[in-house]
Amino acid sequence: MACSDSMVTMNGTQVSYIGHDCEDIPEFLGKKYGFLARRLDLSFNQLRSLAGLKAFTGLEELVVDNNLLGNDLQLPRLPTLHTLTLNKNQLTDIEALLEHLAEATPSLQYLSLLGNEACPNQLVSLDKDEDDYQRYRYFVLHKLPTLKFLDTRKVCKTEQQEAEARGAFMKVVKPMSSDMVAPGDPKSESSSTLYTPLPRGSRDGKNHKESAMRCVGTGAGRQ
Repeated sequence: MACSDSMVTMNGTQVSYIGHDCEDIPEFLGKKYGFLARRLDLSFNQLRSLAGLKAFTGLEELVVDNNLLGNDLQLPRLPTLHTLTLNKNQLTDIEALLEHLAEATPSLQYLSLLGNEACPNQLVSLDKDEDDYQRYRYFVLHKLPTLKFLDTRKVCKTEQQEAEARGAFMKVVKPMSSDMVAPGDPKSESSSTLYTPLPRGSRDGKNHKESAMRCVGTGAGRQ
């Protein structure tokens, strides 16, 4: 598909290249806007690689929702990036992703992974529940302790404390593809077995509701 400036929307330091079905970031985009852009929106394309981000040296916000990014995702080092949304891609290996983000985006504070298998909630599977999602949050916050927002929720102090104390034990195992599991194999059981149980204190309904109320009390909006 031919690419041109007419496909780009620019507003100050915000650059948008949305809905053009490109599989890679066009070279001209980095050459012309890489030095200027602080916010880049590449949503609704067919991106499988973000290699072209090397030209965006001062990027602070990156939106790549509704693409085809998978577990081979590699970001260049983006030291000033504080916001990253990867909603509705093809990410399944949460641990590998978080370890990469910890290295490539040391200033990250806002992360959203909704609509990926790596984020276990009912957007991707009806058999997931709040416990599955909360385990995921603790694990993510253990790996990325500087986050202030995860998905649509503000990170509260009680979550940070729980993640620090127990997050390492909430590891989310990468789902096995169906062609890797033989029929009748115990590994083919419900994916709900892929998560370690919540600690007793976290599973207790009263504690869970109190924690949620404390989170809400800190404010649900982005500061």
